[in-house]
Amino acid sequence: MNAQQLVDERGDVWLALAPLWLDREPGERDYAHMIEVIQAHGLSPKELEWLFRLELAPVMSRHQLSIASEWRAFDDRKLMQQLVSHNLRLKGWRRKGWALFSGLTTMMVRHRWGALMNRLMVARGEV
Repeated sequence: MNAQQLVDERGDVWLALAPLWLDREPGERDYAHMIEVIQAHGLSPKELEWLFRLELAPVMSRHQLSIASEWRAFDDRKLMQQLVSHNLRLKGWRRKGWALFSGLTTMMVRHRWGALMNRLMVARGEV
């Protein structure tokens, strides 16, 4: 897969879920937008979990750890470049390594992820 394919297939989802890592709690509007984008892409909960753990968390957790990082919003262009770069290299041992350490990279936003998944289940009528 090349960079343009990644942006076309995942870009909207990545940018919609990025607010999970901001320093403020996502609002109802944020969650509604996330659900709208997830529904448009038809992703299953299992696909979403791996996207969250392997595609997003390794890049987004670096923003949380950075002192100089912008915490109120992200530069979408710069963030997309970082996400594409990470995901183009996400093969073999890198994929396995991130899967192994995904608990560490997701722990600070896991409660927000749970809230999103609950809202998604309600939106899909699964609750």
